[in-house]
Amino acid sequence: MDDDLPESVKKCLDILEENVEILANLEYDLEDEKEDELIPDMELHNLYDMTEDVAESAKLKRAESNFTRRQAEDSL
Repeated sequence: MDDDLPESVKKCLDILEENVEILANLEYDLEDEKEDELIPDMELHNLYDMTEDVAESAKLKRAESNFTRRQAEDSL
């Protein structure tokens, strides 16, 4: 019976980790929808700048997600 406990705890931690990632992704998706905005007649340099901003934002969100995941792992 004692051998089953660590395996059960590991399964619970795995499920928790999956759910934390899903919730974090949902939060980011909702925030992204708030930021979506159409701007007509944009110049090419504006589109280039926006592309760079999106790439940087994606990197930051990925870093935040990884940080949150590590914090959740450390607290358990």
